[in-house]
Amino acid sequence: MLVERIWTGNSYRNFNYLIACPDTGEALAIDPLDHVKVLAAARRKGWEITQVLNTHEHGDHTGGNAAVVAATGAKVIAHHRAGAKIPGVDRGVAAGDVIRVGKRVELECMDTPGHTMCHICLKSRSDLKALFSGDTLFNAGAGNCHSGGNPEELFMTFTRQLAALPEDTLVYPGHDYIENNLRFTLDREPSNAAATALLPRVAGHDPATSIVTTLREEKQFNTFFRLGSPGVIAALRERFPGLPAQPDAKTVFIKLRELRNSW
Repeated sequence: MLVERIWTGNSYRNFNYLIACPDTGEALAIDPLDHVKVLAAARRKGWEITQVLNTHEHGDHTGGNAAVVAATGAKVIAHHRAGAKIPGVDRGVAAGDVIRVGKRVELECMDTPGHTMCHICLKSRSDLKALFSGDTLFNAGAGNCHSGGNPEELFMTFTRQLAALPEDTLVYPGHDYIENNLRFTLDREPSNAAATALLPRVAGHDPATSIVTTLREEKQFNTFFRLGSPGVIAALRERFPGLPAQPDAKTVFIKLRELRNSW
């Protein structure tokens, strides 16, 4: 499986992706908002875009669909309940469905509600362990729930699905927010050594050449995976004195998401 990460450089800080089969050159475009850069990357690589996958319905992920389809004839794939929200969906997918690209690439759909209620993440079933997480999981952070989402559902997605993936899974999110997310981690858990070590590497970085984290690393510095950390809980109780000494994981997650909303 070949992965091309495309930095849009826009104000939303989007990443777009191409996933290609090394045997056939067929490619899947994920959330190809910047259709000019996506099409140019495919031409440069000699790949043929045959499918487009939208992780969810927000315009900064679907806005390039029409141009990519017009240029390539690609079929559009999205969550099976997102058809009314995304024009021109050819295939609706549910949890466990597989998207095949060429001869050797298989991507399994995960139904991952929270950021929106019709959100798909893709995990590879090929030689490279990878997760294309859209706006559900960011490097060192979690998606917001402002526009059609639900923080309790996002908590369930994190704890029941994402945390269970192999720890060497590479994380490919829909946006570059890593620097600010690490600063949030250190505000919530100042003693976090992993975040302290990584922050200087990404401060003022070029997202086009930014690091790709693993799930193991995310569990070290992503606050939304660190729900039982004594440091996280102690700092949270300073902000919310009414919390019990040992709050349950869902309460910690929701309070962290609340704080991150205004960070």
